[in-house]
Amino acid sequence: MNFSSVWLRSFRVLLFPFAFLYGTAVKVRNYLYDNEIIQSIEFNFPVICIGNISVGGTGKSPMVEYLLRLLVHRYKTATLSRGYKRKTRGYVLADDKTTALDIGDEPMQFHIKFPEVTVAAGEERAIAIPQLLFDRPETDVIILDDALQHRTVKAGLNILLTDYNNLFTRDMFLPTGDLRDSRSSYKRANIIIVTKCSDNFGSAEKEKVTSEIQPLARQHLFFTGIRYGAPYHIISRAIKRMSKETEVLLACGIANPGPLKQYIQEESASYDAIYYRDHYIFTIDDLKEIRQRFEKIKAADKMILVTEKDAVRLVKFAAELKDMPVYVQPIETYFLFNESQRFNFLIEKFIQDFKIKS
Repeated sequence: MNFSSVWLRSFRVLLFPFAFLYGTAVKVRNYLYDNEIIQSIEFNFPVICIGNISVGGTGKSPMVEYLLRLLVHRYKTATLSRGYKRKTRGYVLADDKTTALDIGDEPMQFHIKFPEVTVAAGEERAIAIPQLLFDRPETDVIILDDALQHRTVKAGLNILLTDYNNLFTRDMFLPTGDLRDSRSSYKRANIIIVTKCSDNFGSAEKEKVTSEIQPLARQHLFFTGIRYGAPYHIISRAIKRMSKETEVLLACGIANPGPLKQYIQEESASYDAIYYRDHYIFTIDDLKEIRQRFEKIKAADKMILVTEKDAVRLVKFAAELKDMPVYVQPIETYFLFNESQRFNFLIEKFIQDFKIKS
């Protein structure tokens, strides 16, 4: 652990009084919802919520995409996100002219990769869901992205994600830790997924984590890893594979770049990196800085690498990017212990049960 990491951790411990106050407020809020003093709205319609109870990257976007790949050819599927860092407010339905500034980077990513899916953004889900169903009455299922802690809407199926490297069971409230909701909120989930497990994650570790989380009898626990695909050019979509001869400049604005850094380190000759805040909105000056840093790399085999989330915020500079070797690193979720079929069955059963009722 480097000095800056130690300093940051020590500083966050000093903020414990604020964490206590924040945690108290969260617990009071949950008490009001749990005892129906504040009412949640429940729709007689299949709504799947994907979320976490901590800040930072737990792999929500890859999980949403996993569900979209699973459902899109059988059901009219929609996603609804808050649209973090967008320049608009209220309910927005994506169309051919939509940009990341209109709906946010993650919804824009879904819109680009899954054009047949209805993609919308709206801070107030209780208002946005009826609007979405009015605009797209043929919709069969709605996936709520990052909505577990927003209790105004009670989803029919809640999926909780927790990063294996930062399990919610070991965490503390903000700002001392990363929890934005109570640990006990895991009980609201129907499915718990431990994400970002390594390839050598075995049965012994599975049992250890299961014992630590202690899922309820009605809950289903899964373990997933992340898999990286071949990078493709941000404009032309041409594929370029990394090798041990490749030097990489990573330009990255995501919450948790750790797994990606490790992957690049293993697959390339070496890498340099420019880090930005999560959901960072790039400027033309940022693009110039990226170009200048890249030109300092002397290797013949070199590339600029960005995440898919970063790409949707960079593509507005299409004219400048056309001749730059900027490649996008795709990522996807996969289930460990051959349990994808069991997960898929639970999702489809949830939707089918609603169809039987109606």
